[in-house]
Amino acid sequence: MNKNVYKYLWLLLLVPLMWSCSEYQKLLKSDNYDLKLEKAKEYYEEEDYYRAMSLLEELRSIYRGSNEAEEITYLLGHCHYAQREYTLAAYYFKTFAASYPFSDKAEDANFTAANCFYLIAPSSSLDQTYTRRGIDELQLFIENYPESEYRDSANKLIDNLHNRLVEKAYNNSVLYYKIGNYKAAITALKNVLIEYPDTKYREKIFYYILKSSFDLAEKSIENKKKERYESTIQEYYTLIDNYPESEYIKEAEKIYSESVKNLNNNK
Repeated sequence: MNKNVYKYLWLLLLVPLMWSCSEYQKLLKSDNYDLKLEKAKEYYEEEDYYRAMSLLEELRSIYRGSNEAEEITYLLGHCHYAQREYTLAAYYFKTFAASYPFSDKAEDANFTAANCFYLIAPSSSLDQTYTRRGIDELQLFIENYPESEYRDSANKLIDNLHNRLVEKAYNNSVLYYKIGNYKAAITALKNVLIEYPDTKYREKIFYYILKSSFDLAEKSIENKKKERYESTIQEYYTLIDNYPESEYIKEAEKIYSESVKNLNNNK
């Protein structure tokens, strides 16, 4: 294929694009707001969310208080959602739900807003502010729409966010152990059990409490050793009472034997 043919094909592709851009630029400058709204909907249907958003943002103030404002706000939320701009999407969906509580789209807007906070929530290693916000928003949705078709999905999202909080709390607690702050580790690990009694980390937590208690006793001054070895022995019994077949049983028994031996020597 020669160069002239390539140029011709390129022009065939370029002309519609230039026309489209020119048409859009004229539309932005136009004061025909009905036409802008019509075109914004067309762009939205074509998944051209950037152009749709540009027009809808302007039209939102123009049509404020009118019947069209409801649809504009709803479409803006979905445009930002499609663009993965979840913070802005949540803002528009919550605004929509608050402004039009009796709309047939209110349920969808409330759920999608809550889902935005789920999507914003970071991994368990980072700050969990949005994770807690997501849980709150999803629980509120379930309370407001107990029969919603989204109920099961909302519960699954809550479980996922809840697991992130548990993982964050558990990892922070274990970190205290790893850096040698055994007293803080014991306190933090027991707090995880209090706050999340059914956590999947329960066995590991009992194990780390035992290890932390033993290492704390080992590094204690003489007049603290007796009390702390006794605590270690108690933590051993707590572990085996809850998990008699624990994967940590061999190390736990070793810690128990050392604690009894050191306790007897201390006496």
